[in-house]
Amino acid sequence: MLYFCFTSAVSSSLYSSSCQLQRQFNLNEMYKPGDVILGGIFGLHFFPAYPDLSFTSEPQQPTCYSFDVLGFRASQTMAFAIDEINRNSNLLPNVTLGYSLYDNCVQVGIGIGAALTLVSGQEEQVTLEENCVGTPPVLAIVGDASSTRSIAISTVLGLYRVPLVSYFATCSCLSDRQKFPSFFRTIPSDAFQVNAMIQILKHFGWTWAGLIISDDDYGFHAARSFHSDLGPAGGGCLSYTEILPQADDPAELRRIVNVMRKSTAQVVIVFAHQSHMLNLMKEVVRQNVTGLQWIASEAWTTGTSLQTPDVMPYLGGTLGIAIRRGEIPGLRDFLLHIRPELHYNTDTDTDGNSMNQLSFQMNQFWELSFQCRFAPPPTGWVEAGGELCTGQEVIENVERDFFDISDLRPEYNVYKAVYALAYALDDMLQCEPGRGPFSNNTCAHLQRLEPWQLMHYLEKVSFTTTFGDQVSFDENGDALPIYDIMNWVWLPDGRTEVQRVGEVKRSAFKGEEITLDEDKIFWNFESKQPPRSVCSESCAPGTRIARKKGEPECCFDCVPCSEGKISNTTNSMECTSCPEDFWSSPQRDHCVPKKTEFLSYHEPLGICLTTTSLLGTCICVVVLGIFIHHHRTPIVRANNSELSFLLLVSLKFCFLCSLLFIGRPRLWTCQLRHAAFGISFVLCVSCILVKTMVVLAVFRASKPGSESSLKWFGAVQQRGTVLVLTTLQAGICTAWLVSASPVPHKNTQYHSDKIVYECAVGSTVGFSVLLGYIGLLAVLSCLLAFLARNLPDSFNEAKLITFSMLIFCAVWVAFVPAYISSPGKYADAVEVFAILASSSGLLGALFGPKCYIILLRPERNTKKAIMGRDTTK
Repeated sequence: MLYFCFTSAVSSSLYSSSCQLQRQFNLNEMYKPGDVILGGIFGLHFFPAYPDLSFTSEPQQPTCYSFDVLGFRASQTMAFAIDEINRNSNLLPNVTLGYSLYDNCVQVGIGIGAALTLVSGQEEQVTLEENCVGTPPVLAIVGDASSTRSIAISTVLGLYRVPLVSYFATCSCLSDRQKFPSFFRTIPSDAFQVNAMIQILKHFGWTWAGLIISDDDYGFHAARSFHSDLGPAGGGCLSYTEILPQADDPAELRRIVNVMRKSTAQVVIVFAHQSHMLNLMKEVVRQNVTGLQWIASEAWTTGTSLQTPDVMPYLGGTLGIAIRRGEIPGLRDFLLHIRPELHYNTDTDTDGNSMNQLSFQMNQFWELSFQCRFAPPPTGWVEAGGELCTGQEVIENVERDFFDISDLRPEYNVYKAVYALAYALDDMLQCEPGRGPFSNNTCAHLQRLEPWQLMHYLEKVSFTTTFGDQVSFDENGDALPIYDIMNWVWLPDGRTEVQRVGEVKRSAFKGEEITLDEDKIFWNFESKQPPRSVCSESCAPGTRIARKKGEPECCFDCVPCSEGKISNTTNSMECTSCPEDFWSSPQRDHCVPKKTEFLSYHEPLGICLTTTSLLGTCICVVVLGIFIHHHRTPIVRANNSELSFLLLVSLKFCFLCSLLFIGRPRLWTCQLRHAAFGISFVLCVSCILVKTMVVLAVFRASKPGSESSLKWFGAVQQRGTVLVLTTLQAGICTAWLVSASPVPHKNTQYHSDKIVYECAVGSTVGFSVLLGYIGLLAVLSCLLAFLARNLPDSFNEAKLITFSMLIFCAVWVAFVPAYISSPGKYADAVEVFAILASSSGLLGALFGPKCYIILLRPERNTKKAIMGRDTTK
């Protein structure tokens, strides 16, 4: 951009090539010679009178107005750091650092001119050697303070790999290594500043905020980061995003403040510069918009122009992100030794460098401090008013912020930037020949240093400042980020204090950390407590978030979880189902074990059935005892007393097997209950069937010619018939248990909030065959008894059998539909009731009349009475 290279033939065999400087930028410069020169670009003035920057005009020196004392202090911090390094025998021994510092007048064009002047030098013509080697005028540049200017400068310097270490440019876009390969910075990126603000919002639970940005790269990239990171990182969202106008636009500012006033967000984040905030606050004060919690970016957190009595009622309590404060021992003494030059001159040093520029800046500072002027002023300098300066004024008596080093922030970053370059240069010069990082393991040489070589070491530099901060750069050229959190305190006497209340930093091991001393924070609200800024209140456990259509993510409804589902965290997105054996609590915030249901011994129904079963068993025992005691009486001996005893025993088992249906189902009870029930009832019905058949055989044998039929119904045949019929049922039960055994089953189909413990029959066919077999025997017994009901006998047992079997069949016919339609434990209760009812019917119908005769009518317990030959009443 600066050189026009051409070649001319000076002889037929010898050529020389040179580069000629097309023009010079006559800029305000501070210079100190050294073995290695570091460049610096600082804003020493606010307002320039733009010169003609075309290459066709005569070079002009830009005229800059409004001397910036703090910018001058930043430049002097660089000078102090280099002086301190030169005095340090452990860092860069035998190497003297120099500096060349330029004023950018806070303008992009002048800043680029300063950068190009630094990397090009001021020599009119440069003769190039054949291999084009040589140390450039500067190896690296410290600056610029602005993101916009840094973008422009780094775009050019990146082409030649000249390191640019900024101390104040925060735009996250500068982390793009493809576009800005040689850019470094000692101030955190805005991406981290945004994350730091999000950490503050997250800490106080502020999920609903407004964002106001400046109309430049600084604001646009911050807004982009907020929109992409606020939701995922902090769970919040923005109520509005507004862009502040560059100039004072009352109509636009009025509209923005109206948006702020109408929004429900009580937190306002402002990513802008002080000048933009001044215009905004004028409108805020005019509309008297109070009750807002302001979050400040580092650009205006420590600015004093906003800390005025008319603005502090609105900005009091502001929380802001500030550059890390540091301490630089010895800097104040260095600043106090600044002295002006009484006479301007244009002398040059041995290298031809002008020596008047340093005096120029010093004298401007002196004039501003003592409100005097030097004579005659140099060309282009706006003449100061007041008396002539003597140079003997006592600088220690001046009360200026310039000498207050208790709150060094940009200056501390300048200090770290210079030391980073010094340590990188020191590492580079300590390279051992043959072990270098460059081609063929070569090292850099002091006489032929190249900027790209320094950049290689700068990427790997790591050191600790005297203040204890670790300095290194990541793969994007960003330093380890750390910010102070500041709070604007409005004191009762009207004064304002900006105090540090915490910090937010990122470490290589712990990630992002925020530390806040909430007791020190001043809240500008009547409650003296942090405000609540949410679009929708948090959804309590037991509910879930339901998004509102067309609304930001932070605006939602809270919907209770449905039955069987819970949410045990705040702002749950989904309700989770409880495990199979659990159910949701009434509050839907945790799972509780489901209630279990089975026919228990402890509930009234179970107690009644158990009592009935035991009572029936006891009655069977009593009847059995009566029969044993009167076993020689005719009524007991009639129709095979052995079968009667066996029938009583089977009825006792029928009553007892019902107990297996009560209580929590176990594997053994499930397997035993139906087997015991089936075998007991078959034994019982088999005895009845055989007794019925015997009755029929006896009365048939009483007819002439039928005596031979009795031989088939002797005692042995009766026992064998009962045994065969019972064994067949036992075989059915065994096949059922082996093929598909009943097992305990947790049924959740009946009640979603209960577990019904029941016995799954395993094989429906097996269960049906078991019941069918019992039914077949019962029906057969009933038919045979019905046929024998009218046989002549005073005590015809066939009538009792017919009646008992009618009861038995009626109970079990009613059992089938009732069992099928009864859920859970009631199915077991129905089956137990059927067992007890049928058993009680058999016991009462068969043995009730006999016990009545034995106990109450003993006169009828005779053979004659039974045979019907007793005529007495």
